[in-house]
Parts: sequence; structure tokens; C-alpha cells
Amino acid sequence: MKPANLLFILSDEHSRRVLGCYGHGMIKTTNLDRLAARGVRFSDAYTNSPICVPARAALATGRYPHQIRFWDNGIPYDGSVPSWGHRLKAAGHEAVSIGKLHFRSADDDNGFTEEIMPLHVVDGIGDPLGWLRDPLPVRKAALRLANDAGPGDSTYQQYDDKITAAAVDWLTARARSAGGKPWVLFVSLVCPHFPLIARPEWYNLYPEDQMPRPALYEPAERQPDHPYIAAIRECQVYDKAFDEVKLRRALAAYFGLVSFTDHNIGKLVDALAATGLADTTRVLYSSDHGDNLGTRRLWGKSTMYEESAGVPMILAGPDVPQGFVCDEPVSLVDAFPTVVAGAGLAPHPDDRALPGASLFDVVKGTSVPRTILSEYHATGAATGACMIRKGKFKYVYYAGMPPQLFDLGADRQETRDLAREPGYQGLAADCEAALRRVVDPDAADALAKSDQRARIAAMGGREAILARGSFGYSPAPGTTPVYN
Repeated sequence: MKPANLLFILSDEHSRRVLGCYGHGMIKTTNLDRLAARGVRFSDAYTNSPICVPARAALATGRYPHQIRFWDNGIPYDGSVPSWGHRLKAAGHEAVSIGKLHFRSADDDNGFTEEIMPLHVVDGIGDPLGWLRDPLPVRKAALRLANDAGPGDSTYQQYDDKITAAAVDWLTARARSAGGKPWVLFVSLVCPHFPLIARPEWYNLYPEDQMPRPALYEPAERQPDHPYIAAIRECQVYDKAFDEVKLRRALAAYFGLVSFTDHNIGKLVDALAATGLADTTRVLYSSDHGDNLGTRRLWGKSTMYEESAGVPMILAGPDVPQGFVCDEPVSLVDAFPTVVAGAGLAPHPDDRALPGASLFDVVKGTSVPRTILSEYHATGAATGACMIRKGKFKYVYYAGMPPQLFDLGADRQETRDLAREPGYQGLAADCEAALRRVVDPDAADALAKSDQRARIAAMGGREAILARGSFGYSPAPGTTPVYN
């Protein structure tokens, strides 16, 4: 495979279920659908943690959260663990980021040769409220999700406008300087992350009276429930502010933000063609995590259900098969070996034990078999959660709580928990053994809670953190967080 440039596009909170090329019948994602048609679409891609900060730390370092201990949105990546950017920069390649990183600070060496308009965590700290897990606090800022939903402009849409324009300008300027080693441009958009506010041109694509009702929305449809999920509902109280009108507005706005994101991605891909870079540049698209989007009356992320843990992943460009769907499960840690291999670098000796695999090898079927892991130790988690895939089955281990087991081949909505059925106890035991070959989930849970307790003490204790309050989402550069 010949080394090539890479345009790596990351969105925020884009569920792979809300994409035309992934089978959604209503969403308008023309540009991403075209990208998938001329490349590879990974049908079963996952985040390594369904919340921003640990997901982005795993993406950068190619390591799982329990290996790097960036557990939650209050313990951000600080450059202390080598990233794929560090590897590229050390080898003389340009690795430039534009947009949201959600690391600790631009003052850290995060591996990029340049960070343009970065969004990092608030005050270098982020969200300490996520450390409070026993008992879980009520996050009142979550009530703003429903109340804000609807048509309009937002600082996030304005930020994405600026990110996209800056990326197009960077590609145009880079095309004028011929030669040199392959570069990586990491363009990190912030939509469709809430607030669920979409400009009318995008919002009006999805009439409110035509919005589909979320799956499993009525309590009778989602029985039996699980104690982990019940605890999240009482902590992240998003759904308590919804009524029928707000529900439809929220869905229309999310769909509109997805189409807005698709529009910006189209501008980036078109810029490659306009500048003559398309033949020498691959494109990789993914998102840091998904969004429950009302399914089971859950909003945001934080669960191991497909809506939250599943992400889109599309790869296209030179030496990539066209129109191919890869059913092998992959995850964000696969980005590290993919970026390094695509630039033509040999693996660094310290990286030979990374859990991920190059997507190029996955597509060819030459990657070493591995277990896909997603784990969660953050906001709303009464206990640590670890998920793996074993063939068509998904297994979720909760420290101190009953596990879950789903057959995704027969039950894509995850309504039948096989772990409760006697005939599947052997399979559940096999899945747990496979998980434990990757991580000791109880030890990871204990370590995360220990690290978080130390941070709580250093910040003055639980009451000091509660007094600080919480904000619904990290502010765009130049704006301030709104605390509740």
C-alpha cells in the first residue's frame, strides 16, 4: 500500500443508526453516503467509551481507557501517553488539528504540529461532577436539552462553520506546496452534539409531524429494565423535561444537525477534488460516540446500547476497496495503527502491543483476531460497564450487577436479554472469559473509582463539586459555560 495523505474527519455524538448508508430511511446524508459508496463502510464500529473525553483519549492513543486512566470528562488527555500525532510528528510528518479536541489544554504537547481553533475542556478541568458516583447526583443541566430543542442558530453551528472554512483554506494552501511526506489533517466537528438546535434550512427538512417515535419509548416496551440503566435515568434527567411537542422538536433538530454535518463534510471532500488532492488523500470519517436519542427514554450517551456505543466509520481513497461493507467489528482504537500505516510508518516498538488493528488489514482479512472493547466509568455510571462483541452477540458486564447478553443478528433493538435465560448461561460465561482476557472489569472499576475519589478530595470534597454545578456541554471557543 502506497503512503498517502489523510483527511480524518470526526463528528461528535453521531449515532451510526442516523445515516442513509447505514439504513436509515429518512435522514439526508448525501455526502457521507457517496463517501461510503466509493470506499468501505464498517457496519459494526464502536466507541471505546461512550462519552467525549475518554473516547477521544482512546482515539488519540490507541489504548483503552483502563490502560491510560482518562476515565471521564473531568480527567482529560494531557499528552502524557503517546498519540498517533506524536508518532507522525517525530517522523517529520505534518499532523494538524482543526476544531474540537477536548483534551486538557493547548499548552500540552498533544502530538499535533499545529492546533487550529481547538476546543479543550473547561478550565483544564472539565466536568468534575462526573466523579461523583456514590451516590449519583441529579444533573439538572440535563433538563435544558428538551427546553432548548428546536429551530435556530447556535454557537456550535457557528463553530462548525469556522472549522470547515479553516479546513478548506488549509487544504487549498497545502495543495500549493507540492511534495513532502504525507500529512494528516484532523478536522473535528462538534455537531450533531446537543444543544438540539438546528438552523431552519436543516430543521425544516424534517417536519415535526413526520418524526418517528423513538423505539421502546413506553415503559411496557422496555421491560425488564436494568438497574444500571435505571440509575442513569435518575442522574441524567433529560427525559423528565420532555413532552410530545419537545420530543418531535428534539428529533427534528438532531436530524437537521446530522444533515448540517453532512453538508460540511461535503465541503471538505469537494475541497480535495478542487485542489487536486483527491488522488493522493484518503478520507476517514467517524464519531466519538453515538446518542440514545430518546430510545428507552434515554438521551445523550453513557450506555452500551447500539445507539450510544455504535459509531459510523467510513474509509475511502487510494488503495481502498470501493462499495465494500466490512462486517468485522472495529473501534476507535483502530485509528492509531490505521493513521500510522497509511502514512507509511513502521510500528514503533512501544506500540506493538496496542489493542487495535489497521483498518487496511481488517478490510483485507489479515488482521489478528481481537476482542472489541467499550468501557464506561463516567457520568451516570453507578458501576463500571464493559462491553464486548463475540460474533453476532454483545455481552455487557456491570461490576456488581447482572450482565446483559444480546443477539444482534436477531434482535437489533436489544430487547431480549439472553443473560436472564437458562439456555444461554454457557455462552454468557464464555463471553465473560473473553472479556477478562482483555481487562479485569472489577479491577478497572475499582481503579477508576479510586482515581476519582482522589480527585474529589483534591478539589475540596463532594459538596465543593456540587456547589460548582454542572454545564450542559462544553462551550465553543470564545464563549463561557452556563452552569446549573
